[in-house]
Amino acid sequence: MTSDAYWAASSVQLGLTTAKKLSDRPGETLIEEKGLYLCMISVHGLIRAKEPELGRDPDTGGQVGYVLDLVRALAENSGIEKVDLLTRKVEGPAISNEYAIDMEQLSPNSRIVRLRCGPKRYIRKEALWPYLDEFVDRALQHFKAQDRLPDVIHTHYADAGYVGLQLSGMLNIPQVHTGHSLGRVKQQYLREGGMSQTQIERRFKISRRIEIEEQVLDQAAMIIASTRQEADQQYGLYERARPNRIKVIPPGLDLSRFHPPDKDWQPAEAIQIEVDRFLTKPNKPMILTVARADRRKNLEGLVEAYGKNPELKHRANLVIVAGNRDRISDLEESVAEILKNILILMDDYSLNGKVSLPKHHLPDEVPDLFRFAARRRGVFVNSAITEAFGLTLLEAAASGVPIVAPDDGGPVDIIRHCRNGLLVETLNFDALSEALLAVVTAGPKWRQWARNGLAGVKNHYAWDAHVRKYLKEIRQIIRGNRKSARHRIELLHKPPMLSANRMLALDIDNVLIGDKQGLQKLLEWIDVHRDGTIFAVATGRSLEDALSVLHENGVPTPEVIISSVGSEIHYGPRMLADSGWATHIHYSWRRLDVALALRDVPGLALQAKQNQREFKISYDTNSKMPSIEEIAGVLSAQGLRANLIYSHGAFLDVLPLRASKGRAIRYLSYKWSVPLEKILVAGDSGNDEEMLEGRTLGVVVGNYSPEIEHLRGHHQIYFAKSSHAFGILEGIGHYHFCETTDCSPGNHHSSV
Repeated sequence: MTSDAYWAASSVQLGLTTAKKLSDRPGETLIEEKGLYLCMISVHGLIRAKEPELGRDPDTGGQVGYVLDLVRALAENSGIEKVDLLTRKVEGPAISNEYAIDMEQLSPNSRIVRLRCGPKRYIRKEALWPYLDEFVDRALQHFKAQDRLPDVIHTHYADAGYVGLQLSGMLNIPQVHTGHSLGRVKQQYLREGGMSQTQIERRFKISRRIEIEEQVLDQAAMIIASTRQEADQQYGLYERARPNRIKVIPPGLDLSRFHPPDKDWQPAEAIQIEVDRFLTKPNKPMILTVARADRRKNLEGLVEAYGKNPELKHRANLVIVAGNRDRISDLEESVAEILKNILILMDDYSLNGKVSLPKHHLPDEVPDLFRFAARRRGVFVNSAITEAFGLTLLEAAASGVPIVAPDDGGPVDIIRHCRNGLLVETLNFDALSEALLAVVTAGPKWRQWARNGLAGVKNHYAWDAHVRKYLKEIRQIIRGNRKSARHRIELLHKPPMLSANRMLALDIDNVLIGDKQGLQKLLEWIDVHRDGTIFAVATGRSLEDALSVLHENGVPTPEVIISSVGSEIHYGPRMLADSGWATHIHYSWRRLDVALALRDVPGLALQAKQNQREFKISYDTNSKMPSIEEIAGVLSAQGLRANLIYSHGAFLDVLPLRASKGRAIRYLSYKWSVPLEKILVAGDSGNDEEMLEGRTLGVVVGNYSPEIEHLRGHHQIYFAKSSHAFGILEGIGHYHFCETTDCSPGNHHSSV
């Protein structure tokens, strides 16, 4: 195929067209984009198109609302072809069946795609970490079923950041990330609040979260921060943050939903009843807060500040909208504790009739709550200890309600742009109550604040402005990934791991290499069939040794390298490690204990340090070595489990129970949706045995080791007469591998 034809084919695969050549110099091809395909990933919480249950629990809050609004706003832009929002599929009697629907349309150009990940039931985000590799696998299957790959993967929060790291590396798609909240910041305030590091680790898995955030900051093409304070101070806590990649793009706001009340506006009867039924004098100015019952939101501090100020209690009512409930005792423990503390404070300060704690509200009723506060000449307060942004402050400003907010993070930028209220140290209860009193008694100043807020939101925080800046940065990232024609083609061409429907997996030593003439013929075959066939090697060598010997023998870098006897999997030119495989085989692996248990077994001598890996202990053996069954007994007696692989009559590799070349092949089959019966494997020794058995198309080359003679006669294991690479080619001919049209890319599709 000529370079021009290859370029055109690659472009068409991803919805791009090739225009006229600008010159004869290679690479100067003008590309016209049809429209961007963006993939958003937000794993945790409950996400649906209609009436999202914001505030239902700590994981279904502002992030969910932000992501849904961002997807809708992007999908309306003429430069966007489509937006997919990938999230977790959840089933359970306590939640709506809508969260188990595989696909839900958000707008004509956007949809929610739900992927299975872990248990069917709903679980909190800290419990999701062990299951995120399954989400990666499901996402790959989803992409494989599409006619084009996303131009950008945009991840939200650390859990999605982990997923995005894997997908971005495997598919050569730029990753954009929004943190929403950061592990180092959370760890800091939890310590200040009196929690020990052990408690923090047990409850929040904070170390893993922080490590993933460090990796995302190091590798993502762009980090989106809401404020300059977040970009400089919060991300400044991280060692691998790259300031030049952090862009400040404040969230947008849907001004069709949030707007001030007109002259004849009246609140919905249900809202008015729900708020006013707790109040003795409901027509007094309303101090409104809308927040999750979370320790960081400082709701108890707000009640205490209000209760301590007699003048404030006389002048205004306090309305706290903190999610939905029937009975406090049915809520999550941390949420129930906060609400109980609020009720105790209400009793301590005799606040009955002055504080309203509504039990129910619908998401569509939230704008009415803000308009209700505006109609009663009230104030919206965000009493949080710290606030990364503060979307509810914008909702209040757009509704014509002045604000009081923490002198920290996002509120500083909002007040600077909107000039519609006061900043205060929210843990200083006297200062907080005085600021609230100043607003509700402000007179003409109240109206000025209200007008300023309306103008500020329109000028600085409308979704149109957010999308324009967002797309400007995104297009620069995409252009940056296409700096040269060669690199553009590599990135635009659908990766073989997704487009191929077959796999050729070969041992290296004495199989792939060993006969130069045979190797050359085999490489020619691989080049001809590269579009439809994944080229993989499976070796006992370490990754570094495998790359070195392949290079020495003129073998191009495979799409996949299974190394260290199947204990590691790496992909593509960057040799990205498959973290999912490492997580999978980590099960029941106690490396140090295994090494100690085998230390005094006769006939075993540890190989050099460079041959030892995290998931592999390698020994040279001699005639004094006991049988494999006896060695397994030594481990079993100490409650240890491992996979023992003996090869060439001279080597013993000890791996995790789930690790081997064969199991790695089966993992790849599942992950990349390549049927086992369309995977041809070739080997010559005992460490290839599991790979050769089963439903794969097995080939044993003519120069095989006697230890696998017992496989002769097994179904789908072909013993070639020819040696080395010629034996592989003989096996390819025997199975008629890739001789039919279904070996072409694009003819195999998989469902999610």
